[in-house]
Amino acid sequence: MDIALRTCFLAVDDHDKAIAFYRDVLGLEIRNDVGFEGMRWVTVGSPSQPDVEIVLEPPGADPDASPADKEALSRLLAKGMLRGVIFSTADCDALFQRVRESGADVLQEPMDQPYGVRDCAFRDPAGNLLRFMERAA
Repeated sequence: MDIALRTCFLAVDDHDKAIAFYRDVLGLEIRNDVGFEGMRWVTVGSPSQPDVEIVLEPPGADPDASPADKEALSRLLAKGMLRGVIFSTADCDALFQRVRESGADVLQEPMDQPYGVRDCAFRDPAGNLLRFMERAA
C-alpha cells in the first residue's frame, strides 16, 4: 500500500498573525490564501516538502458546526487545548533561539529525550502546540 501524508489542519484565530509566524519565523511558504463565505483558509508548507501542507483554518470551519460548537472550539483554542504539529529540524537549538526571539510562547527549552530525540516546544500565536525535534546522531 502506498500512503503518504498530504494535508493537516490547524485552527487559527488571526490569519495575519499566523502568516507572520509560519512564514516569517518558521520559514514556511504560503501556498494558498483563499476566502470563501466569510471564512479564510491559508495553506503553508516547507520548501523541502512540496507535497505536504498545513491548512490554517478558522476554529469550527466545518459547515455543519453549530454556532455553539464554533464558540466552544474558539474557547478551547484560546486555552491552548487543541492539538498541534510536530516538526523535524536538523538543529533544534538554533531553531529554538530563532523562535524564542520572535516572542513565541516557550513551553519547553531544548532537551534530550530518552526516546532518542532532542526537542523543544512552543505555542503559535493562536495557542496551538508546536514541537520541534532533532533526531539523535
